[in-house]
Amino acid sequence: MTGVQTCALPISCIRRGAPRLIRSEEDLAEYTRALLGLTAKPKPTAAEQEAVNLLTFLIEHYETVRYPTPKGSPTEVLRQLLKRNGLLQSRLTTEFGSKATASLIMRGDRQLTRSHIARLSKRFHVSPAVFFDETSAIPVWRNMKKKSAATKARQANPPMKTAARVVTQKGVAR
Repeated sequence: MTGVQTCALPISCIRRGAPRLIRSEEDLAEYTRALLGLTAKPKPTAAEQEAVNLLTFLIEHYETVRYPTPKGSPTEVLRQLLKRNGLLQSRLTTEFGSKATASLIMRGDRQLTRSHIARLSKRFHVSPAVFFDETSAIPVWRNMKKKSAATKARQANPPMKTAARVVTQKGVAR
């Protein structure tokens, strides 16, 4: 073998304390403490790095199953988060600034702003990305060609188009 021991009898490995699926918040807390302890080491061994990978996988799996990422329009996602947390729309006054704004957003008459999304993400402990769908996404790529100083100056001060400024080749104004 190449130094990595395999577990021919998984049951015996589990009995000796091998990591298993996380099934509770207590297990999650225990695995998270172990993961933090391993990642705090300046130079983890190959076995410790393998344990970090395994613990990370198990934690991510538990969180994905236990706390699935809501899908849908931003308003649908917000409704799901409210339901999941047993909250009413009126409890979002802090995030939206007023009950009227919350009502407009929940009805779909107004869109979430960047600051709303930041506050909602913090309150519900979710990524801001859950509040974006294909129709509300901001294009990631933009054509960002460099402009010359002359182009910038022309855009900042466009020439006036008046009859007095339009001159023919002979110098006579039209």
